[in-house]
Amino acid sequence: MRVIIVGAGSLGKHLTKNMIDQGNEVVLIEKNPAIAKELAESLDCTVIQAEGTRPDILEKAEIDKADAIVACTSSDQNNIMIGLIAKEENVDKIIVKTDEKQFMEVAKKLGFNHIINPSNISSMIVSDLLRGVNTVELSNLVRSDVRFISVIIGEKATGLKTSEVSLPKKSSVIGLYRKKDFILAGENPTLEKDDELIIVTRMEYVNDLHEQLK
Repeated sequence: MRVIIVGAGSLGKHLTKNMIDQGNEVVLIEKNPAIAKELAESLDCTVIQAEGTRPDILEKAEIDKADAIVACTSSDQNNIMIGLIAKEENVDKIIVKTDEKQFMEVAKKLGFNHIINPSNISSMIVSDLLRGVNTVELSNLVRSDVRFISVIIGEKATGLKTSEVSLPKKSSVIGLYRKKDFILAGENPTLEKDDELIIVTRMEYVNDLHEQLK
């Protein structure tokens, strides 16, 4: 797999090392000259010292040949912009990091299927631990090709009951978020536009489900 990673912060560096160890071809883009130089000397991958939001730099990284791109700079706006450029280039898998909730909501409305919010996840886990609650991390539940996904409901699915959603085999609706409320699928709510539907499914069905429900 050919992966472009934009941003060599803690997440970007660890991800780059993991992807290289797994035998993937990685291109890392980092704008800080000192960090880019250090990583170019220590990592077995292509490192480009430049601003990753520039289309000409992404062309230099051969975005048209990329199987995936991960936008994990320190700027939510830049990550969304990189994701939009990747959409135009029809990159198969686009992962966008957001630190602020408002930009996470923007990214969802722009149709990004893979959004990560490390600070929010970490703070919730720490908060639960301080309350004496041993939270099971979702990453511990994701095994083999099983995936937990969230889909923002669009016009196609608005008005359907959750029981009426056509799902592929070995898939199930868990529930939905409507603004700040969580409604279990067992209550069989009617889907409204911009509801966030939570589904457990197989990796091979993820893109089809997003297309079906948008």
